[in-house]
Amino acid sequence: YYDGDVGNYYYGQGHPMKPHRIRMTHNLLLNYGLYRKMEIYRPHKANAEEMTKYHSDDYIKFLRSIRPDNMSEYSKQMQRFNVGEDCPVFDGLFEFCQLSTGGSVASAVKLNKQQTDIAVNWAGGLHHAKKSEASGFCYVNDIVLAILELLKYHQRVLYIDIDIHHGDGVEEAFYTTDRVMTVSFHKYGEYFPGTGDLRDIGAGKGKYYAVNYPLRDGIDDESYEAIFKPVMSKVMEMFQPSAVVLQCGSDSLSGDRLGCFNLTIKGHAKCV
Repeated sequence: YYDGDVGNYYYGQGHPMKPHRIRMTHNLLLNYGLYRKMEIYRPHKANAEEMTKYHSDDYIKFLRSIRPDNMSEYSKQMQRFNVGEDCPVFDGLFEFCQLSTGGSVASAVKLNKQQTDIAVNWAGGLHHAKKSEASGFCYVNDIVLAILELLKYHQRVLYIDIDIHHGDGVEEAFYTTDRVMTVSFHKYGEYFPGTGDLRDIGAGKGKYYAVNYPLRDGIDDESYEAIFKPVMSKVMEMFQPSAVVLQCGSDSLSGDRLGCFNLTIKGHAKCV
C-alpha cells in the first residue's frame, strides 16, 4: 500500500521523522523491478470512525481540528494530548494519519478476505501512539487498528517489533488480552520510551502474552539472530497465531542517527 502524496508531508526543520523516505522506498521498488512481483494499491484515507475503534473521540477530533495557523487556540489540549515537540503540528497532519492508518487497515482487510498472504504498508508502523495521546513521532496507532481488524477473523494474532525502540503503544493496547501476543526486541536503559523491561509480561488474562527482550547498544547481526531465532521459534510453537504483524523499524540498522545498534540490512532482513 502506497500513496504518492505521503512523501509531501513535512514534520518541520531538523525533525528526524521524514515521510519523504517513504517515496524513496517506493522508488527503489520501481528501479529494482520489484514492483513486478507485487500488486501496488493506493490506500483509502481512514476516517475518524475507523480511528476511534481504538483512539478516544476527543483526541481524534483534536487531530482533525488542529493546524499550524490555529495552534494558539489549542494550547491546553496540545499539552493534554502530548502534541508540540516530538510530535509537532504540521500542515496536513490529519491527512498523513489517514493515509498511514488507511494502508494498515486495508492490509488487514486484504488478509482477512484471504486475497493475499503478505501485505505491506510503507507508511505504517507508528507504534508509540496511545489511546489518547501522541508519542515518539506517532499520532494514530495504525498497528493497533490493523490488529483489531485482524481479530475479527483470527483468534490469535502475533505482533513482532524489531524497531530499536520498545513497541509501547501496541503492548499497552493489548496488555490484558490473551488473543494478541506482543514481542519487542529493543534498546533499553535511559532510552526512549523507557518501557519494555524483561519483567513486563502482561496482566490479567494477558499475563505472559507480552514478551520484552531488552538489549544494549551495539548488537550485531550474529548476536541478534542468536536471540531472535530461538525466541521467535518458541513463541510460534507456544502461541500458534493465525496472523502475524511485523513492525519493521529500520532505526535498528547501523548508522541510524537516533539508533545505536550495529545491524546490517542483511541481518535486519533475516528477521523478516
